[in-house]
Amino acid sequence: MAPWLSIVIPARNDAEALARTLDHLQRLPGMHGAEVIVAAAGDPAGTARAVAGRARLLQPDGSTRAELMNTGADDARGEVLLFLHADSFPPADALALITRTLADPRAVGGAFEHRFAEPVWSLRAITWINRVRYRLTRNYYGDQGQFVRAPVFRALGGYRTLRLMEDLDFAQRLKRRGRSVLIRTPLITSGRRFLARGPWRTFFFIVWLLARWTLHLDTERYAEKWRGPANRPPGTPWSDKTNGADTLLSPDLTSRELSEAGPHPDQPTHAPTRSRGTRYK
Repeated sequence: MAPWLSIVIPARNDAEALARTLDHLQRLPGMHGAEVIVAAAGDPAGTARAVAGRARLLQPDGSTRAELMNTGADDARGEVLLFLHADSFPPADALALITRTLADPRAVGGAFEHRFAEPVWSLRAITWINRVRYRLTRNYYGDQGQFVRAPVFRALGGYRTLRLMEDLDFAQRLKRRGRSVLIRTPLITSGRRFLARGPWRTFFFIVWLLARWTLHLDTERYAEKWRGPANRPPGTPWSDKTNGADTLLSPDLTSRELSEAGPHPDQPTHAPTRSRGTRYK
């Protein structure tokens, strides 16, 4: 019997976080009706150990999130696709909430409320700022667990072949197809990238990228800065040597913020870019 839901997880050199997320998914009610697909780049041995038979493991040639998620979606059998970061934890009733949301035929997809895992004051402040933004715009990010009806995803051409902002681009296109719904129950995501690089420094870099995107200016040139080295896990700290946009950002707060972080039950101590083509068109 084909699953009704396919959970697609892109992972790049991120076996440790991936293992925790797969542990969490196994505990969710209703997983008997879902399949999990991991599309991974880098560290094949570590990733295989993390998966340990709990998901279908794909290792495509590409390494960007868009390439990995599109590969996973190509292999998916579910009527609904949920794209989940390797360091994100859906709420306990996530599957029931998605089912209830999509019972409305006008709803084409959506995402969850976002909350960082680590109880750090700066991350809490950034969470609330982001909530105002996405509640007003309905532009959801990948770390909110984007979900979509599979036929709609394919009609849209999947994620565009962008190295950066592929989730924002998809959210903007999705809401033009129908109702894109925000589920007000939080999905928990690690703030490790923010803590490693400085929460406010990272936040204002994102704001700067959003401004460039809105003005139809190139954001692709900053993809490697955001992603970090290809052979390292996501969230690798930025180098002290800065150039370009870095010099505009506030000082790195890494050491102070990391000292404030505490344990969490699920997460231990463009040419314009929009011109790129989609996968199915």
